[in-house]
Amino acid sequence: MPLTHNDNLFQSSATRLIGKGLGAGAAGSEPLEADAAGWRILEGEVSLPVAVLRDSALQHNLAWMRRFMDAYGVELAPHGKTTMSPELFAMQLDAGAWGITLATAPQVRDAYRHGLRRVLVANQLVDRANMAIVSGLLADPDFEFCCLVDSAANAQALGAFFAAQGRRLRLLLEIGVAGGRTGVRDEAQVREVVDAIAQWPQSLALVGVETYEGVLKDEAGIRALLRRTLATLQALRVEGAFAEPRALLSGAGSAWYDVVAEEFAEVARDPGVRVLLRPGCYLTHDAGAYREADARIHASNPVARQLAEGLRPALQLWACVQSRPEPGRAIVGLGKRDAAFDAGLPLPVLRYREGDAAPQPAPAHWRLAAIMDQHAFLELADDDDLRVGDLLCFDICHPCLTFDKWRHLLRVDDAWRVTGVVRTYF
Repeated sequence: MPLTHNDNLFQSSATRLIGKGLGAGAAGSEPLEADAAGWRILEGEVSLPVAVLRDSALQHNLAWMRRFMDAYGVELAPHGKTTMSPELFAMQLDAGAWGITLATAPQVRDAYRHGLRRVLVANQLVDRANMAIVSGLLADPDFEFCCLVDSAANAQALGAFFAAQGRRLRLLLEIGVAGGRTGVRDEAQVREVVDAIAQWPQSLALVGVETYEGVLKDEAGIRALLRRTLATLQALRVEGAFAEPRALLSGAGSAWYDVVAEEFAEVARDPGVRVLLRPGCYLTHDAGAYREADARIHASNPVARQLAEGLRPALQLWACVQSRPEPGRAIVGLGKRDAAFDAGLPLPVLRYREGDAAPQPAPAHWRLAAIMDQHAFLELADDDDLRVGDLLCFDICHPCLTFDKWRHLLRVDDAWRVTGVVRTYF
């Protein structure tokens, strides 16, 4: 059964608030939620810069994705490496997610310590220390875990290690493409891996097939990979290669989940197959590549069109104008320590000055030209009215590499009042 907030997915009283982007009095003495509720960002009650999550957008995105997945009969195992936040994992599980996908053994250990008991690792488990982490967690019979394998060598090493530990590891065969990342490239490699797993019936269990289509950029190539993955699953079912009566079939990052849902929808109706899709960035969305993907999905996917409005950016940063050193330029207290910059710089979307009734849209011509560790260079017109002390709100172009810069993020309502705190574990 999915966990709920009452299942202790996140700790409470023992954790303290420390770090940036918190209220002026939060110096480590308060319990997690103490005094946070009601902090007013626009009234100067929170240290800037601050990363915020808008409650209305989070709830919209959770509901939207659940309706999308239900329409195709597939299940959601969102990639938790995006946020590494137990509170946000709990929200996703409460909204119907099957479990959480993670990328590394230490991530699994942290998630387990916060109550998570169903994990898919979309990665290989190779070195002995990481194997030992997982083996220790498998001592809990209620912990449901699987990871990927794409080589006979890795299967042999896993079989020997987990046999010595008296554990049984559940595995998904990963399907890849030439020139791509991990995953078997051809039928000969499929056979080598499956035969190697079969040599360890007491310590290894092949339970399904997985792929990651995000290494490809064209839809035709992606569909070909997905169909090859599905054909591999069906062939292995026919030969009885799977150790469990219901095989797992998994794919889908955050950009092409619609195509994966379309290709896997028919087999999802088969009671002998569970289809798990793994988009992670849908929860907070972004103003860059995933906004572009959302536009493509709404233009081409009939289910998305029926759902009308797409995903909303939920993760935003507030920062303060700290200098107007020359016409046409403002320096903002926001930098590489606060926001991702690999997929595009943050985008100014709102401006606020003390005394305003509410934030106003930022002019379309405002843009960041560059950022340093703690400073951002905002380009504007020479006569634009922007003053030192004004507040600016930014959309983000890559949530994954923004979350990992914050130990705490503040949940806020649409009036920018704090409603709660979420923590990250990177």
